Amino acid sequence: MVAAARAWEAASAVPDPEVPCVTVADLGILRSVEIEGGVAVARVTPTYSGCPATLAIELAIEAALRDAGFEARIERVLSPAWTTDWITPEGRDKLRAYGIAPPEGPAGKAALFSVPEVTCPRCGSRDTTRISEFGSTACKAQYQCRACAEPFDYFKCL
Repeated sequence: MVAAARAWEAASAVPDPEVPCVTVADLGILRSVEIEGGVAVARVTPTYSGCPATLAIELAIEAALRDAGFEARIERVLSPAWTTDWITPEGRDKLRAYGIAPPEGPAGKAALFSVPEVTCPRCGSRDTTRISEFGSTACKAQYQCRACAEPFDYFKCL
């Protein structure tokens, strides 16, 4: 049990390469880490099947486990599919502090076709407008706050 906790601690500290203010555990993409036959097996669910950061994330988790003294194996788990509902409350707070508005509302198909009312992560105003469907990555949209005039990314509900 101690080894599994150490392995989780090592893997869960890996930052997301596209949004380095949050870890893979904060995002909920690190599903589990278990010791199986002396090998630390990390199960990872990518944010979406075409995410360009998936391999980088898996390699970083494997390296973190090896640096912690474990033989490591990564298993990609595609079902159930990841949703933004898996982002931890701490992860949402970290996104906001970094200047990225966290997802608002539950994930679902309807969220993909709506323009949500989004809270500005800088000043807290709800008087915001979407500038572009896509932000710095495909999983984010670009918004601007009318109150403080600052642009910001919004992590879409997926």
